Amino acid sequence: MKKRLLSIVLAGAMCVGLAACGGKNGATKSSSAKKDKLTYSGTVLGENTDLKADITVFNHRTDLDSDDYKGTTWKQYLAAFNKDYPNIHVKITTDTNYADDALTHLQSGDYETVMMIPAVNKSDLSSYFMPLDSLDNMKKEINYAETWEYDGSVYGVPSTATTQGIVYNKKVFKEAGITDLPKTPDDFIADLQKIKDNTKAIPLYTNYAAGWTMGAWDAYIGGGATGDATYMNQKLVHTKNPFSDPGDKTHAYNVYKILYDAVNKKLTEDDYTTTDWEGCKGMINSGKIGCMVLGSWAYPQMEAAGDNGDDIGYMPFPITIDGKQYASAGADYSYGINNNVSDTAKQAALIFVKWMTDKSGFSYNEDGLPVSKSDDRTKLAFDGVDFVTDEPALKGEEDYLNEMNSESELNINNGGNDKIQAIVEHASKGDESFDNIMKEWNKKWSDAQDANGIEAKY
Repeated sequence: MKKRLLSIVLAGAMCVGLAACGGKNGATKSSSAKKDKLTYSGTVLGENTDLKADITVFNHRTDLDSDDYKGTTWKQYLAAFNKDYPNIHVKITTDTNYADDALTHLQSGDYETVMMIPAVNKSDLSSYFMPLDSLDNMKKEINYAETWEYDGSVYGVPSTATTQGIVYNKKVFKEAGITDLPKTPDDFIADLQKIKDNTKAIPLYTNYAAGWTMGAWDAYIGGGATGDATYMNQKLVHTKNPFSDPGDKTHAYNVYKILYDAVNKKLTEDDYTTTDWEGCKGMINSGKIGCMVLGSWAYPQMEAAGDNGDDIGYMPFPITIDGKQYASAGADYSYGINNNVSDTAKQAALIFVKWMTDKSGFSYNEDGLPVSKSDDRTKLAFDGVDFVTDEPALKGEEDYLNEMNSESELNINNGGNDKIQAIVEHASKGDESFDNIMKEWNKKWSDAQDANGIEAKY
Protein backbone atom coordinates (compact mmCIF):
# COMPACT_ATOMS: atom_id res chain seq x y z
CA MET A 1 0.00 0.00 0.00
CA LYS A 2 2.83 2.38 0.88
CA LYS A 3 4.39 1.79 -2.50
CA ARG A 4 1.25 3.07 -4.21
CA LEU A 5 0.44 5.79 -1.69
CA LEU A 6 2.60 8.58 -2.97
CA SER A 7 1.57 8.18 -6.59
CA ILE A 8 -2.12 8.01 -5.83
CA VAL A 9 -3.15 9.60 -2.54
CA LEU A 10 -0.43 12.06 -1.60
CA ALA A 11 -0.31 13.62 -5.03
CA GLY A 12 -3.81 14.89 -4.43
CA ALA A 13 -5.29 15.33 -1.00
CA MET A 14 -2.06 15.39 1.00
CA CYS A 15 -0.73 18.35 -0.97
CA VAL A 16 -3.32 20.57 0.67
CA GLY A 17 -2.44 19.41 4.16
CA LEU A 18 1.28 19.70 3.62
CA ALA A 19 1.06 23.25 2.38
CA ALA A 20 -0.23 24.33 5.78
CA CYS A 21 2.32 22.36 7.82
CA GLY A 22 5.77 23.25 9.06
CA GLY A 23 8.55 20.74 9.42
CA LYS A 24 10.26 19.62 12.58
CA ASN A 25 12.50 22.63 13.06
CA GLY A 26 12.70 25.51 15.47
CA ALA A 27 13.15 28.31 12.96
CA THR A 28 10.40 30.79 12.28
CA LYS A 29 9.74 32.76 9.14
CA SER A 30 12.13 35.66 8.87
CA SER A 31 12.13 38.56 6.48
CA SER A 32 15.92 38.63 6.83
CA ALA A 33 16.25 35.43 4.81
CA LYS A 34 17.26 36.63 1.36
CA LYS A 35 15.21 35.18 -1.44
CA ASP A 36 18.12 35.25 -3.87
CA LYS A 37 20.14 33.08 -1.49
CA LEU A 38 17.55 30.32 -1.45
CA THR A 39 19.18 28.40 -4.26
CA TYR A 40 22.01 25.92 -4.22
CA SER A 41 24.22 28.00 -6.51
CA GLY A 42 23.38 31.14 -4.51
CA THR A 43 24.52 29.48 -1.29
CA VAL A 44 28.16 30.39 -0.68
CA LEU A 45 29.95 28.54 2.09
CA GLY A 46 31.63 30.94 4.50
CA GLU A 47 28.82 33.49 4.24
CA ASN A 48 25.94 33.88 6.72
CA THR A 49 27.98 32.29 9.50
CA ASP A 50 25.85 34.10 12.08
CA LEU A 51 22.58 32.57 10.82
CA LYS A 52 20.50 31.13 13.66
CA ALA A 53 18.25 28.14 13.04
CA ASP A 54 17.30 24.72 14.33
CA ILE A 55 16.91 22.08 11.64
CA THR A 56 16.28 18.34 11.62
CA VAL A 57 17.79 15.71 9.33
CA PHE A 58 16.31 12.24 8.73
CA ASN A 59 18.43 9.58 7.05
CA HIS A 60 19.32 5.90 6.75
CA ARG A 61 22.91 5.85 8.04
CA THR A 62 22.39 4.28 11.46
CA ASP A 63 25.99 3.08 11.53
CA LEU A 64 27.23 6.67 11.70
CA ASP A 65 25.41 7.06 15.02
CA SER A 66 27.82 4.69 16.75
CA ASP A 67 30.98 5.92 18.48
CA ASP A 68 32.47 2.55 17.51
CA TYR A 69 32.18 3.34 13.79
CA LYS A 70 35.73 3.45 12.43
CA GLY A 71 34.92 6.13 9.90
CA THR A 72 33.62 9.64 10.51
CA THR A 73 30.46 9.66 12.65
CA TRP A 74 27.50 12.03 12.55
CA LYS A 75 28.72 13.52 15.84
CA GLN A 76 32.06 14.34 14.23
CA TYR A 77 30.49 15.81 11.08
CA LEU A 78 28.23 18.05 13.16
CA ALA A 79 31.11 19.21 15.36
CA ALA A 80 33.05 20.23 12.23
CA PHE A 81 29.98 21.92 10.74
CA ASN A 82 29.36 23.93 13.91
CA LYS A 83 32.89 25.30 13.82
CA ASP A 84 31.83 27.09 10.64
CA TYR A 85 28.18 27.66 11.56
CA PRO A 86 27.89 27.71 15.37
CA ASN A 87 24.28 28.90 15.43
CA ILE A 88 22.76 26.32 13.09
CA HIS A 89 21.72 23.48 15.36
CA VAL A 90 21.23 20.19 13.52
CA LYS A 91 19.37 17.25 15.03
CA ILE A 92 19.97 14.02 13.14
CA THR A 93 17.64 11.01 13.32
CA THR A 94 18.42 7.71 11.60
CA ASP A 95 16.29 4.66 10.82
CA THR A 96 17.09 1.08 9.80
CA ASN A 97 13.73 0.86 7.96
CA TYR A 98 14.23 4.17 6.24
CA ALA A 99 12.71 3.42 2.83
CA ASP A 100 9.27 2.71 4.30
CA ASP A 101 9.36 5.02 7.31
CA ALA A 102 10.39 8.03 5.22
CA LEU A 103 7.16 7.63 3.25
CA THR A 104 5.22 7.52 6.51
CA HIS A 105 6.88 10.76 7.60
CA LEU A 106 5.82 12.43 4.37
CA GLN A 107 2.31 11.07 4.76
CA SER A 108 2.05 12.65 8.22
CA GLY A 109 2.69 16.12 6.77
CA ASP A 110 5.01 16.90 9.68
CA TYR A 111 8.39 15.80 8.40
CA GLU A 112 12.00 16.82 8.86
CA THR A 113 13.74 19.86 7.40
CA VAL A 114 16.14 17.67 5.43
CA MET A 115 15.40 14.13 4.30
CA MET A 116 16.94 11.59 2.03
CA ILE A 117 14.36 11.58 -0.76
CA PRO A 118 12.41 8.30 -0.71
CA ALA A 119 10.57 6.71 -3.64
CA VAL A 120 8.19 9.50 -4.64
CA ASN A 121 6.88 10.26 -8.10
CA LYS A 122 8.91 13.03 -9.70
CA SER A 123 5.73 14.90 -10.50
CA ASP A 124 5.05 15.05 -6.75
CA LEU A 125 8.47 16.37 -5.74
CA SER A 126 7.40 20.01 -5.39
CA SER A 127 4.66 19.04 -2.94
CA TYR A 128 7.29 17.94 -0.43
CA PHE A 129 10.68 19.34 -1.39
CA MET A 130 11.92 22.77 -2.44
CA PRO A 131 13.40 23.26 -5.91
CA LEU A 132 17.09 23.75 -5.20
CA ASP A 133 18.07 25.32 -8.50
CA SER A 134 17.74 24.94 -12.26
CA LEU A 135 19.22 21.84 -13.85
CA ASP A 136 21.68 23.99 -15.81
CA ASN A 137 22.98 25.60 -12.63
CA MET A 138 23.13 22.34 -10.71
CA LYS A 139 25.13 20.63 -13.46
CA LYS A 140 27.85 23.20 -12.77
CA GLU A 141 27.80 22.36 -9.06
CA ILE A 142 27.34 18.58 -8.80
CA ASN A 143 27.48 15.31 -10.69
CA TYR A 144 24.29 13.24 -11.15
CA ALA A 145 22.20 16.41 -11.07
CA GLU A 146 19.49 14.74 -13.18
CA THR A 147 18.67 12.15 -10.51
CA TRP A 148 15.89 14.21 -8.93
CA GLU A 149 15.23 16.66 -11.76
CA TYR A 150 11.70 17.44 -12.88
CA ASP A 151 10.58 20.01 -15.42
CA GLY A 152 13.96 21.76 -15.40
CA SER A 153 14.35 22.04 -11.62
CA VAL A 154 16.49 19.89 -9.33
CA TYR A 155 15.09 18.77 -5.97
CA GLY A 156 17.86 16.55 -4.58
CA VAL A 157 21.62 16.51 -4.01
CA PRO A 158 23.24 13.05 -3.82
CA SER A 159 24.83 12.34 -0.43
CA THR A 160 27.36 10.22 -2.31
CA ALA A 161 27.50 8.26 -5.54
CA THR A 162 27.96 4.55 -5.86
CA THR A 163 28.64 1.82 -8.33
CA GLN A 164 27.30 -1.71 -8.33
CA GLY A 165 29.55 -4.70 -7.74
CA ILE A 166 30.32 -7.34 -5.13
CA VAL A 167 32.07 -6.86 -1.80
CA TYR A 168 34.36 -9.81 -1.10
CA ASN A 169 37.08 -11.12 1.17
CA LYS A 170 40.33 -11.29 -0.81
CA LYS A 171 41.93 -13.71 1.63
CA VAL A 172 39.02 -16.17 1.33
CA PHE A 173 39.17 -16.01 -2.47
CA LYS A 174 42.90 -16.69 -2.39
CA GLU A 175 42.51 -19.62 0.01
CA ALA A 176 39.82 -21.04 -2.29
CA GLY A 177 42.30 -21.06 -5.18
CA ILE A 178 40.64 -18.24 -7.12
CA THR A 179 43.32 -16.41 -9.09
CA ASP A 180 41.19 -14.31 -11.46
CA LEU A 181 38.02 -12.47 -10.56
CA PRO A 182 34.90 -13.90 -12.27
CA LYS A 183 33.62 -12.18 -15.38
CA THR A 184 30.56 -14.30 -16.19
CA PRO A 185 27.74 -15.88 -14.17
CA ASP A 186 29.21 -19.33 -14.78
CA ASP A 187 32.62 -18.18 -13.54
CA PHE A 188 31.05 -16.76 -10.40
CA ILE A 189 29.06 -19.88 -9.51
CA ALA A 190 32.21 -21.97 -10.07
CA ASP A 191 34.16 -19.70 -7.74
CA LEU A 192 31.49 -19.98 -5.05
CA GLN A 193 31.83 -23.74 -5.32
CA LYS A 194 35.60 -23.42 -4.82
CA ILE A 195 35.02 -21.40 -1.66
CA LYS A 196 32.67 -24.06 -0.35
CA ASP A 197 35.04 -26.90 -1.21
CA ASN A 198 38.29 -25.32 0.00
CA THR A 199 37.43 -23.00 2.91
CA LYS A 200 35.15 -22.81 5.91
CA ALA A 201 33.57 -19.55 4.72
CA ILE A 202 29.99 -19.10 3.55
CA PRO A 203 30.49 -18.56 -0.21
CA LEU A 204 27.67 -16.04 -0.79
CA TYR A 205 25.73 -14.44 2.06
CA THR A 206 22.21 -13.46 0.96
CA ASN A 207 21.17 -11.15 3.82
CA TYR A 208 17.65 -12.49 3.28
CA ALA A 209 16.34 -11.70 6.76
CA ALA A 210 17.07 -7.97 6.57
CA GLY A 211 14.70 -7.67 3.63
CA TRP A 212 15.81 -4.33 2.23
CA THR A 213 19.24 -5.74 1.39
CA MET A 214 17.64 -8.11 -1.12
CA GLY A 215 16.34 -5.21 -3.18
CA ALA A 216 19.97 -4.44 -4.05
CA TRP A 217 19.82 -7.06 -6.82
CA ASP A 218 17.59 -4.77 -8.88
CA ALA A 219 20.43 -2.27 -9.20
CA TYR A 220 22.43 -4.65 -11.40
CA ILE A 221 19.97 -5.08 -14.27
CA GLY A 222 20.68 -1.73 -15.92
CA GLY A 223 24.01 -0.52 -17.25
CA GLY A 224 26.02 -3.30 -15.63
CA ALA A 225 24.00 -6.05 -17.34
CA THR A 226 23.34 -4.28 -20.64
CA GLY A 227 26.11 -1.71 -21.15
CA ASP A 228 23.32 0.65 -22.21
CA ALA A 229 22.90 3.99 -20.42
CA THR A 230 19.37 4.39 -21.82
CA TYR A 231 18.09 0.97 -20.74
CA MET A 232 17.05 1.55 -17.13
CA ASN A 233 15.06 4.77 -17.42
CA GLN A 234 14.03 4.82 -21.07
CA LYS A 235 13.84 1.29 -22.50
CA LEU A 236 12.89 -1.00 -19.61
CA VAL A 237 9.31 0.26 -19.35
CA HIS A 238 8.90 -0.25 -23.11
CA THR A 239 10.54 -3.69 -23.22
CA LYS A 240 8.43 -6.75 -23.93
CA ASN A 241 9.23 -9.59 -21.54
CA PRO A 242 12.34 -7.97 -20.01
CA PHE A 243 12.94 -10.97 -17.73
CA SER A 244 13.41 -13.49 -20.54
CA ASP A 245 16.76 -15.14 -21.21
CA PRO A 246 18.57 -13.32 -24.06
CA GLY A 247 20.87 -16.33 -24.44
CA ASP A 248 24.16 -14.49 -23.93
CA LYS A 249 24.47 -14.43 -20.11
CA THR A 250 23.43 -10.76 -19.89
CA HIS A 251 20.40 -8.69 -18.87
CA ALA A 252 18.04 -9.08 -15.92
CA TYR A 253 17.42 -12.80 -16.35
CA ASN A 254 21.05 -13.66 -15.74
CA VAL A 255 21.43 -11.22 -12.84
CA TYR A 256 18.65 -12.85 -10.83
CA LYS A 257 19.62 -16.35 -11.97
CA ILE A 258 22.96 -16.01 -10.19
CA LEU A 259 21.07 -15.73 -6.90
CA TYR A 260 18.73 -18.61 -7.71
CA ASP A 261 21.58 -20.91 -8.74
CA ALA A 262 23.73 -20.04 -5.73
CA VAL A 263 20.92 -20.84 -3.30
CA ASN A 264 19.76 -23.92 -5.21
CA LYS A 265 23.32 -25.32 -5.25
CA LYS A 266 23.67 -24.63 -1.50
CA LEU A 267 26.40 -22.05 -1.94
CA THR A 268 24.82 -19.67 0.58
CA GLU A 269 24.19 -19.74 4.35
CA ASP A 270 22.55 -22.88 5.78
CA ASP A 271 19.39 -21.07 6.93
CA TYR A 272 18.50 -17.91 5.04
CA THR A 273 15.95 -16.88 7.69
CA THR A 274 18.72 -16.36 10.29
CA THR A 275 20.96 -13.93 8.40
CA ASP A 276 22.11 -10.92 10.42
CA TRP A 277 22.77 -7.62 8.63
CA GLU A 278 24.84 -5.99 11.37
CA GLY A 279 26.61 -9.27 12.18
CA CYS A 280 27.57 -9.96 8.56
CA LYS A 281 29.90 -6.97 8.50
CA GLY A 282 32.21 -8.49 11.09
CA MET A 283 31.78 -11.93 9.54
CA ILE A 284 33.09 -10.92 6.12
CA ASN A 285 35.85 -8.86 7.75
CA SER A 286 37.03 -11.92 9.67
CA GLY A 287 36.77 -14.29 6.70
CA LYS A 288 33.60 -16.15 7.66
CA ILE A 289 31.87 -14.92 4.48
CA GLY A 290 33.28 -15.02 0.97
CA CYS A 291 31.20 -12.31 -0.68
CA MET A 292 27.94 -10.33 -0.72
CA VAL A 293 26.11 -8.64 -3.57
CA LEU A 294 25.80 -5.05 -2.38
CA GLY A 295 26.44 -1.58 -3.77
CA SER A 296 29.79 0.10 -3.20
CA TRP A 297 28.25 1.99 -0.26
CA ALA A 298 28.71 -1.25 1.73
CA TYR A 299 32.43 -1.52 1.00
CA PRO A 300 33.66 0.93 3.69
CA GLN A 301 31.27 -0.55 6.24
CA MET A 302 32.80 -3.99 5.78
CA GLU A 303 36.32 -2.54 5.93
CA ALA A 304 35.54 -0.82 9.22
CA ALA A 305 33.86 -3.82 10.85
CA GLY A 306 36.99 -5.48 12.24
CA ASP A 307 40.75 -5.68 12.23
CA ASN A 308 41.08 -7.07 8.71
CA GLY A 309 40.04 -4.16 6.56
CA ASP A 310 42.84 -4.83 4.09
CA ASP A 311 41.22 -8.18 3.26
CA ILE A 312 38.06 -6.50 1.95
CA GLY A 313 37.82 -5.90 -1.77
CA TYR A 314 35.20 -4.75 -4.25
CA MET A 315 34.83 -6.33 -7.68
CA PRO A 316 32.64 -5.81 -10.76
CA PHE A 317 29.44 -7.80 -11.12
CA PRO A 318 30.21 -10.93 -13.17
CA ILE A 319 28.55 -10.11 -16.48
CA THR A 320 30.46 -9.48 -19.71
CA ILE A 321 28.95 -7.87 -22.81
CA ASP A 322 30.78 -8.43 -26.10
CA GLY A 323 34.02 -8.96 -24.19
CA LYS A 324 33.59 -5.85 -22.01
CA GLN A 325 32.48 -5.35 -18.40
CA TYR A 326 30.39 -2.39 -17.28
CA ALA A 327 29.27 -1.06 -13.91
CA SER A 328 26.32 1.20 -13.22
CA ALA A 329 27.24 4.42 -11.44
CA GLY A 330 24.77 6.83 -9.95
CA ALA A 331 23.51 8.74 -6.97
CA ASP A 332 22.92 7.12 -3.62
CA TYR A 333 20.17 8.62 -1.44
CA SER A 334 19.83 12.35 -2.09
CA TYR A 335 19.24 15.23 0.29
CA GLY A 336 15.88 16.95 -0.16
CA ILE A 337 14.76 20.07 1.71
CA ASN A 338 11.24 20.42 3.10
CA ASN A 339 9.31 22.83 0.87
CA ASN A 340 6.94 23.86 3.64
CA VAL A 341 9.32 25.22 6.29
CA SER A 342 10.37 28.82 6.86
CA ASP A 343 12.82 30.63 4.61
CA THR A 344 15.32 30.74 7.47
CA ALA A 345 15.12 26.97 7.87
CA LYS A 346 15.49 26.51 4.11
CA GLN A 347 18.56 28.72 4.07
CA ALA A 348 20.11 26.82 6.97
CA ALA A 349 19.30 23.52 5.27
CA LEU A 350 20.89 24.67 2.01
CA ILE A 351 24.03 25.62 3.92
CA PHE A 352 24.12 22.24 5.66
CA VAL A 353 23.55 20.25 2.47
CA LYS A 354 26.16 22.20 0.53
CA TRP A 355 28.64 21.90 3.41
CA MET A 356 28.12 18.12 3.51
CA THR A 357 28.61 17.96 -0.26
CA ASP A 358 31.50 20.38 -0.81
CA LYS A 359 33.41 20.52 2.45
CA SER A 360 32.75 17.54 4.74
CA GLY A 361 34.46 14.96 2.54
CA PHE A 362 31.51 12.62 3.14
CA SER A 363 31.45 11.03 -0.31
CA TYR A 364 35.20 10.43 -0.29
CA ASN A 365 35.13 9.12 3.28
CA GLU A 366 32.45 6.62 2.31
CA ASP A 367 34.45 5.36 -0.69
CA GLY A 368 31.94 6.93 -3.05
CA LEU A 369 32.27 8.38 -6.51
CA PRO A 370 32.56 12.19 -6.57
CA VAL A 371 29.40 14.28 -6.23
CA SER A 372 30.78 17.80 -5.88
CA LYS A 373 32.33 19.39 -8.94
CA SER A 374 34.84 21.03 -6.58
CA ASP A 375 36.09 17.72 -5.14
CA ASP A 376 36.80 14.92 -7.60
CA ARG A 377 38.60 12.59 -5.16
CA THR A 378 37.59 8.94 -5.02
CA LYS A 379 39.06 5.72 -3.65
CA LEU A 380 36.81 3.62 -5.86
CA ALA A 381 37.96 2.35 -9.23
CA PHE A 382 37.45 -0.75 -11.38
CA ASP A 383 40.37 -1.41 -13.69
CA GLY A 384 39.22 -2.12 -17.23
CA VAL A 385 35.54 -1.53 -16.41
CA ASP A 386 33.47 1.26 -17.93
CA PHE A 387 31.09 3.15 -15.65
CA VAL A 388 27.59 3.64 -17.03
CA THR A 389 25.45 6.49 -15.73
CA ASP A 390 21.78 6.03 -16.52
CA GLU A 391 20.22 8.63 -18.76
CA PRO A 392 17.08 10.24 -17.32
CA ALA A 393 13.62 9.26 -18.47
CA LEU A 394 12.26 10.86 -21.62
CA LYS A 395 10.20 13.99 -21.13
CA GLY A 396 6.64 13.07 -20.25
CA GLU A 397 7.70 9.58 -19.12
CA GLU A 398 9.30 10.50 -15.79
CA ASP A 399 6.74 8.53 -13.78
CA TYR A 400 6.37 5.54 -16.11
CA LEU A 401 8.65 3.27 -14.05
CA ASN A 402 6.83 4.15 -10.82
CA GLU A 403 3.52 3.42 -12.53
CA MET A 404 4.80 0.10 -13.83
CA ASN A 405 6.19 -0.79 -10.42
CA SER A 406 2.91 0.03 -8.73
CA GLU A 407 0.74 -1.91 -11.18
CA SER A 408 3.03 -4.94 -11.49
CA GLU A 409 4.03 -4.90 -7.80
CA LEU A 410 7.56 -5.86 -8.89
CA ASN A 411 8.99 -2.58 -7.53
CA ILE A 412 12.19 -2.54 -9.55
CA ASN A 413 14.73 -0.30 -7.75
CA ASN A 414 11.94 0.69 -5.39
CA GLY A 415 12.28 -1.57 -2.37
CA GLY A 416 11.26 -4.68 -4.31
CA ASN A 417 12.83 -7.03 -1.81
CA ASP A 418 9.78 -9.33 -1.54
CA LYS A 419 10.23 -10.69 -5.05
CA ILE A 420 13.96 -11.26 -4.47
CA GLN A 421 13.26 -13.04 -1.20
CA ALA A 422 10.83 -15.26 -3.12
CA ILE A 423 13.69 -16.28 -5.44
CA VAL A 424 15.67 -17.42 -2.39
CA GLU A 425 12.67 -19.28 -0.98
CA HIS A 426 11.84 -21.15 -4.19
CA ALA A 427 15.48 -21.91 -4.96
CA SER A 428 16.00 -23.31 -1.48
CA LYS A 429 12.88 -25.48 -1.56
CA GLY A 430 13.20 -26.41 -5.23
CA ASP A 431 9.44 -26.04 -5.60
CA GLU A 432 9.49 -23.64 -8.57
CA SER A 433 11.95 -23.31 -11.42
CA PHE A 434 13.71 -20.05 -12.13
CA ASP A 435 12.29 -19.93 -15.65
CA ASN A 436 8.78 -20.18 -14.24
CA ILE A 437 9.44 -17.31 -11.83
CA MET A 438 10.66 -15.14 -14.70
CA LYS A 439 7.63 -16.14 -16.77
CA GLU A 440 5.38 -14.88 -13.97
CA TRP A 441 7.30 -11.62 -13.76
CA ASN A 442 7.01 -11.10 -17.51
CA LYS A 443 3.23 -11.62 -17.28
CA LYS A 444 2.96 -9.04 -14.52
CA TRP A 445 5.08 -6.61 -16.54
CA SER A 446 3.05 -7.11 -19.70
CA ASP A 447 -0.22 -6.65 -17.83
CA ALA A 448 1.12 -3.44 -16.25
CA GLN A 449 2.09 -2.09 -19.68
CA ASP A 450 -1.44 -2.75 -20.92
CA ALA A 451 -3.02 -1.20 -17.82
CA ASN A 452 -0.91 1.96 -18.12
CA GLY A 453 -1.10 2.24 -21.90
CA ILE A 454 2.68 1.93 -22.26
CA GLU A 455 3.81 0.62 -25.62
CA ALA A 456 6.19 -2.36 -25.74
CA LYS A 457 8.67 -1.22 -28.38
CA TYR A 458 11.64 -3.48 -27.76
